[in-house]
Amino acid sequence: MTRPQRQINWVVLTVLTIDAVLLAILELFFLPLRLDGVLLPRAGDVPLPLSVLLAMITTPLLVAKAASLGDRRLGIIPLAAWVLTLLVVGVQGPGGDVVLRADWRALALLAGGLLPAALVAGGKLARPGKAGR
Repeated sequence: MTRPQRQINWVVLTVLTIDAVLLAILELFFLPLRLDGVLLPRAGDVPLPLSVLLAMITTPLLVAKAASLGDRRLGIIPLAAWVLTLLVVGVQGPGGDVVLRADWRALALLAGGLLPAALVAGGKLARPGKAGR
């Protein structure tokens, strides 16, 4: 791989990692979304964790793209950034607030983002080929 290509790959990896951090914050803050008539229509005050669905779709895509940049182990970087951001912002939050409440939605967000992305990362790492490729 040429030097300009390596530099472009590092820029793309940096953008993917920043995207993972921003998505984790967005998913975390929209996790308590409810059908309560304030932001969404009123439908019995039912929780509507759309951010779990967003995490299930976007996190594996970020991991797959990062793993395709050369070294397959690079796919773990956006996943680690997503989990670290989710835990740090969720537990300490802005101004010391606890954003990640201890309920089923928090577990669904962690599992929905982490498990599919870990499966994608494992699938990329398990493929036969040259080491470090």
